[in-house]
Amino acid sequence: MTTTTPSRGRRRAPTRIQRAAGKAAALQKPRVILAGLLLLALTSVMLLDGYLRAEVGGDQRVRTGASSSKVPDKVLDGGPILTFRGGQATTVSVPDKTIALTFDDGPNPTWTPQVLAILKKYDIPATFFLVGSMVSRYPGIVADMVEQGNEVGIHTFTHVDLSYQSDARVNREMQQTQLALAGAAGITTTLFRAPYSSETDAIDNYSWPVYKKLGEQGYTSVFVDTDSDDWKRPGVSKIIKWATPDDGEGASVLFHDAGGERSQTIKALPTYIEKMKAKGYTFTTISGAVQEEESAGGQQAGAGGVQAGRAQAGGAGVQQPGGQAAQQEPNGQAGAGASSLQAAHRDATGTTLYEGKALIGAVAVAEWAVPVLSVGLLVVGVAVMGRFGMMLILARRHYRQRNRRRFSWGPAVHQPVSVIVPAYNEKECIANTLGSLAKSTHPIEIIVVDDGSTDGTSEIARNAAHELGMTNVRVIRQENAGKPAALNNGVRSASYDIVVMMDGDTVFEPDTVRRLVQPFADPEVGAVAGNAKVGNRNTVIGAWQHIEYVMGFNLDRRMYDLLRCMPTIPGAIGAFRREAVLEVGGMSEDTLAEDTDITIAMHRAGRRVVYEEHARAWTEAPGSLKQLWSQRYRWSYGTMQALWKHRKSLTDKGPSGRFGRVGMPLVVIFQIVTPVFAPLIDVFTVYSMIFVDFKAALLAWLAVLAVQLVCAAYAFRLDREKYRYLLMMPLQQLAYRQMMYLVLIHSCITAMTGGRLRWQKLKRTGEVGTPAGVS
Repeated sequence: MTTTTPSRGRRRAPTRIQRAAGKAAALQKPRVILAGLLLLALTSVMLLDGYLRAEVGGDQRVRTGASSSKVPDKVLDGGPILTFRGGQATTVSVPDKTIALTFDDGPNPTWTPQVLAILKKYDIPATFFLVGSMVSRYPGIVADMVEQGNEVGIHTFTHVDLSYQSDARVNREMQQTQLALAGAAGITTTLFRAPYSSETDAIDNYSWPVYKKLGEQGYTSVFVDTDSDDWKRPGVSKIIKWATPDDGEGASVLFHDAGGERSQTIKALPTYIEKMKAKGYTFTTISGAVQEEESAGGQQAGAGGVQAGRAQAGGAGVQQPGGQAAQQEPNGQAGAGASSLQAAHRDATGTTLYEGKALIGAVAVAEWAVPVLSVGLLVVGVAVMGRFGMMLILARRHYRQRNRRRFSWGPAVHQPVSVIVPAYNEKECIANTLGSLAKSTHPIEIIVVDDGSTDGTSEIARNAAHELGMTNVRVIRQENAGKPAALNNGVRSASYDIVVMMDGDTVFEPDTVRRLVQPFADPEVGAVAGNAKVGNRNTVIGAWQHIEYVMGFNLDRRMYDLLRCMPTIPGAIGAFRREAVLEVGGMSEDTLAEDTDITIAMHRAGRRVVYEEHARAWTEAPGSLKQLWSQRYRWSYGTMQALWKHRKSLTDKGPSGRFGRVGMPLVVIFQIVTPVFAPLIDVFTVYSMIFVDFKAALLAWLAVLAVQLVCAAYAFRLDREKYRYLLMMPLQQLAYRQMMYLVLIHSCITAMTGGRLRWQKLKRTGEVGTPAGVS
C-alpha cells in the first residue's frame, strides 16, 4: 500500500467554494417556494373549474311536500314579488295586461344569445335570473344582456336548494354571484329567485326563514304565477299555451334560457310575444312591474313595499343588499321598465368591482387552462403507457439476448483493472467498501481518492487495508475539489487500461468486477453500466427506492442498451476504457451529473455503452426525505445540465450522432417532459373523483397502477428480486412519486433561473455491509 502526495488537479479555492455554496443555498428556498406555488396554482385552477361545474360537496337535494304552517297566509296567497321593506313581508302582483318575462338558469352560450336577439327584435325587456357560476364563465353574454336593457337577478351560484343550506352557505351563494355580476357587467342586483321555486303558495317552513333573511338584507324575492314548463320540452304549442295568463291577468312568466336543450323555447318565444301583443299585453321587467303597480296605487303596497317610483319622484334611492342606497338615475332603457332598472341594479364600485373582475379573470384562466391540461393529460398518458410497453418489449428482448448460452462478448477478459473509489467523509462506509473489494475474483488495484475528508476517511482506509492484508490499495489525498476532480485524479493514477468507478458507500459482490469488465472483449465497447441495487431497503423510504431502482433504472438501461443510447452509467458502478475517458477530457465539472456527462461524451466519441445486469453493486440509499430530495434534485438538475451541454449531439453525424438522434429525445421526453407533466394524471384523477365520477376515476387509477405493477413484477423477475416489496408500490405511487415530481419541477425552475450546486455529501450510516447480508 502506498500513499501519494495530494494531486492539485482542477481545484477551486475554498473561499470561492464557500461563496458559491452560500449563494446556491440562498437561492434554493425561493425556488422551492416557486415550485410549490406552481403546483398550487395548477391545483387551484382545477378546483376552481370543478367548483364552477359542480361544487365540492355539491347538494342536489330538492325539498318537496313540506308544511307551510309558519308562512303568513297573505304571502301564500299574494303576488309573485316578495319584499321585506321595513321588516314587513309584502307581496306585489304584476298589473293586468302586463307580462314580466323571466328566464332562469343562464347564461348559456348557445341559447341565451338567441333569446336576446329575439327580445331585441321585438324591442322588449326581460328579467334573467342568472346562476353565478355560469355568469363567471360567460361574462360577455351578461354584459350584452345588461347593455341591451334587460334586468338581472340572482339564481344562486351553484343552483342549490337553499332551504337545506347553512347561513354561511346561503351568504356565500349570494355574495359570489354578486361578485360575478360585478366582474361581468359592473353591477350588483337586489333581485333573487330561488332554484326549484314556483308560486308563492309553495313556500314552506324551511324556505321561509331563507326568504326572510334575504329580505332583511334588501333582496326582493321573485316567484312565478305562470309557468311555461318549457324545460319539459312538451312542444311549441303547449309552451305558448301554458305561458299565457288567464283572462287578461298580469303575470310573472317563467321560461328557461339554459339548463338543457332549449330549441323549443327559441321557436315558441317569437310566436308567444306576437300573440300576447295582439291581446294587448305589454312586456316589462320585474322592477318595471313593481313600479307600474305602485304608481297605480298597488294592490298590496305597504310600508315595506318596493319604492321603485321614488327614482322619478326625486326620492333618496332604493335600499340595496348590504344596507347601501343606490342613487336613482334613468339609464335610457326603452319599454315599460325604462326607468325601473335602477331599482334593482346599481353600479359595482371599490372592492366589489375589483374582486369581481379578479374572479372573472381567474375563471377565464381556468376555462382556458383546463382544456389545454386535458390535452396534455392525453399526451402524457399515451407517452407513459407507450414507455411501459416499450420497456417491457425491449427488456425482454435484452434479457433473452444476453442470457443465451451461446452469447459472448468475445474472449474472456482476465487482465487486471483499476478500481477508483472517490471518498469524502466516508468513515462509516469505506471499510465495508474495501472489505467487499478484497473478495474480488478478478485481479484489481484499488485507488481511494480522499477528497479533503475531515473525518479521517484516509486513515480508516489505510487501517482497513492493513487489517485485510490488502497490498493492492493506494490512498491518495487531495484538497477538497469535488467528485469529478477526485475521479480524474484516480484515472490519471491508474495502472491499467480499464478503470472501474464506484462510490465510497458502495459494496461489490465477489464476481462484480469480473462480470463488469467482460463486455470490453468487444473493441467497440467504451464503457459499461452495472446493476446498482439498494442495500438499505428494509425501511419504507428504502423500499420505495428499491422499487424505483429495479423497475425504473434497470428496465430503462436494458431498453437504452438495445437502442445503443444509454444516457447514464451510475456513479455507484461503472467501468471505462481509460484511454476513452482521457480522450473526452475526463470527468467534467461542468455539470452536477458527471456520470451522465461522461456517458454522453462517450457516445459522441463513437464509443458503445452497454449494460451488464449481472454486475451488481449494493449502495446505501438516502435514509430521510430531506436527503432523498437533495440527491434527486442534484441528479435531475445535473441531467438537464448534461443534456444542454451536449445539445449539439442532435446534429452529430454517424455513430457519434446516435445519442442525439435517439437517446436525447427519449431522455428529454421520458425523464424530463413526461415526469414534469405527469402530476396532471394525479390532479385530474382527484378532480374526476370529486367532480365527475368517483368510481370511474378510481378504476382508471387502479388500472394504471395495475400496469405499473405488471412492469415492476417483470423487472423484479428479471433481477430475481423478492416480490414482497411490491406491496409498497401503491403507497409509493401516492407519496413517493409526488415528491419526485416536486423535485423535478424544482430542478426545472433552477435550470430556467440559473444556479449551480456543489457535490453534495449525504449522511451515511454504513449499514450496507456485505452483499450476503442484504435480501
